[in-house]
Amino acid sequence: MARRKRYPSSCKAHVAPPVTTRPALFEEVPLLIRLEREVEDEFRPQMCARLQERLNAEGAKFAASGPPRCARCGGSAESRGKKRSSFITRFGKVWVRTSAYLCKPCKWRQRPFLQHLGVEVGRISGSLARLVALVGVVVPYPLASHLVELFFGVKVSPMSVWRCVQRLGEACEQHTLALAEFHKDPNHLVEAADGPAAVVLGVDGCALGMQVRKNRRRRPIDGKPLPALPKVEEGHFREVKTGALLLPAERVETSPGRHSVVRRALVTCLGNADLVFDLLWSKLQELKWLGSQTIVVIVGDGAEWIWKRAEMFVSRCEILDFWHAVEKAWELARLRYGEESKRANTWMARLAADLRAGKVLAVIARLQKLKTTSPEEQEKLEGLIRYYTDNAERMRYDEYLRKGYGIGSGAVESAHKQVVHARLRQAGMRWSEAGARRLLALRVLLLNGQWGQLDHMAMKHIAA
Repeated sequence: MARRKRYPSSCKAHVAPPVTTRPALFEEVPLLIRLEREVEDEFRPQMCARLQERLNAEGAKFAASGPPRCARCGGSAESRGKKRSSFITRFGKVWVRTSAYLCKPCKWRQRPFLQHLGVEVGRISGSLARLVALVGVVVPYPLASHLVELFFGVKVSPMSVWRCVQRLGEACEQHTLALAEFHKDPNHLVEAADGPAAVVLGVDGCALGMQVRKNRRRRPIDGKPLPALPKVEEGHFREVKTGALLLPAERVETSPGRHSVVRRALVTCLGNADLVFDLLWSKLQELKWLGSQTIVVIVGDGAEWIWKRAEMFVSRCEILDFWHAVEKAWELARLRYGEESKRANTWMARLAADLRAGKVLAVIARLQKLKTTSPEEQEKLEGLIRYYTDNAERMRYDEYLRKGYGIGSGAVESAHKQVVHARLRQAGMRWSEAGARRLLALRVLLLNGQWGQLDHMAMKHIAA
């Protein structure tokens, strides 16, 4: 006969009693919640009606200004009657009666009052479009659709969320690229007289899964042929390159041995090494962080494309990320001493301490005296020696720590997780080139604390 397992008496006190009744919810919603929702339901129609009144008054004032000039040729446009149109706002659907005009020479049709308002017929407009896009930037579009209804009391489809993100993302990306082109011109270079003593620049890349489509879903309204879809590298992945800027003077010690930054500025792009450095240069100019005496501290993982483009900064300090340097040595330690070996831990502790103390040449000399037991181990050892030798001038970690520059790329690594991983690398996600670029542009705008800039950008037309 099997015996029951006996537990020590000390364990009996921690055994929870069995649940015999089904957990119950409150029979009624708490009073304050009901009052809040009643007030919202009462005043939302009034706000919508008040907005309608303001629109009608604005329309009457605009109509008094007379017929517009053609936006293409500058000629007079003829009226083609009035049409009643609607669009969706934060308080609900509103209607306007607008005049349509036609320029006969160039066949240009326009409804100037809608352009004056910055809206489109039947679409989500105004602050609601910015709020819908904000939710779509943070969570997937189906969930964003549900959250918009919970947050704002307006029902929108996942496709409507997608459209808001795409159109505002296109506007944001075009503005960012235009700023980069502006600051590339040497005539626009303005060195800040009171620029910081040093600014830290980190750059890194990560893979993003891409869609592969041979044909577009539709063509634009004007019927012009669309450009060919961009090719996707083998494996259906593209690299997202992200850059982070921060000021060493603003790094604070949040706990013993642990530092954090007060603020940082981020840039990102899809697979273009030259562009990410153009964006970093533009951001430095916009922030006025690049003075005549400013030293640009570039922290990288040893990739040649980073050091090559870092030459654009005359006053610079190049640092090989300490943790990449240590991880490179761990590969040899695991092969030489075995996984989770005490000898490996001891060997690595000494090597890491010497690197941190700036003794990279002593470490290289010690590695050159090591005896290997297999061709694979010899290959790893030679690769590590070559890696440290090529980057020895970027491994003066004791000096960098004294100056407060830091020796790790944690800022850009965490930026990757916030910009890319948290939204674009969820299970099963695959992105079109345009969709990824637009969403990345909006996420960077949000993480940089500049979401309000979208109020000053017009929504762009897009072709899927």
